[in-house]
Amino acid sequence: MNIILFDGDCNFCHGGVQFIIKRDSRKQFKFASLQSETGKMLSEKYSLPKNIDSMVYIENNRCYLKSTAVFHICRKLDGAWKIPSIFLLIPAPIRNAMYDLVAKNRHKLRKNAQCKIPNKEDLERFI
Repeated sequence: MNIILFDGDCNFCHGGVQFIIKRDSRKQFKFASLQSETGKMLSEKYSLPKNIDSMVYIENNRCYLKSTAVFHICRKLDGAWKIPSIFLLIPAPIRNAMYDLVAKNRHKLRKNAQCKIPNKEDLERFI
């Protein structure tokens, strides 16, 4: 199972989840907020820091953080959204510098956005 953990208190992160859902026609991903019981259990299982400030992607019992998570997710999205995964060739410290800049400002980037209430089909993808 492919699981994406995200900050449930962040509209920017919620927007990212909606972006992925729209481009995941094969419904490969399940989602859980880091604050949920599932998120807490998986955070403990994979020894994630308590104050994790990153999207987390779990695939085949491997845990990916930050830009590595994002680009591994891209590999599984529909169409041309696979192309950004080529950035995995760039060393992680360089990729993560950009990721950290966005993460640091994410609450400002989408502060007025409203969270979409998932329809029944999408709701089944949240664990």
